[in-house]
Amino acid sequence: MSQTTSQQEGDVIHDFLSIADLLDQTQLARIYAYLYREGEATVSDLIDALDLSQGTAYTYVNQLTDTGVLTSTKDTQPQRYAAVEIELTLTVDGNREYTISPALIAAVARRATNDTIDSYIDRHGVHGLATALSHTIAREHGETTHRLVADDLEISELEAEVILQALRPIVREHFSVEDAGASLADVADAENLDM
Repeated sequence: MSQTTSQQEGDVIHDFLSIADLLDQTQLARIYAYLYREGEATVSDLIDALDLSQGTAYTYVNQLTDTGVLTSTKDTQPQRYAAVEIELTLTVDGNREYTISPALIAAVARRATNDTIDSYIDRHGVHGLATALSHTIAREHGETTHRLVADDLEISELEAEVILQALRPIVREHFSVEDAGASLADVADAENLDM
């Protein structure tokens, strides 16, 4: 027996695929993250800020607008664009949740300029980065330590601290956080004391 997909279910799939493109293509993530951070901008602003060619910038903006993650905020020329708020939570195996949010997209966007994030994604995938981002939020709220994160992620304490530090600026940009997390220097000092 065949089952037809409702329009609403089709919209959910379309939305998911649009977001998947942001997580898969660093340049798309960079454009979305820039517009989310800045509020709105023209394609010329994107070209200057992100060092994109004109053709690439227009292609990507059109693609993101067509998929619904960007919206045009002004009908007159030059058009201005803004990022649409994204919040999607996926549950895997009934117990692991991954939240796709502007913060995760910003983390993926930093892949182009941050070797730590780039290497982490290569080793652990975007889902691993999403988990590390969740731990970074908890760490910045003083709810965990790099040692607990290392145990949970099954990585070394040093690797845990390095990714927590790389994601810290993103967490601070996207969430209200008071100073709570240790710095890399604090970790090095603690390791020297353990010797």
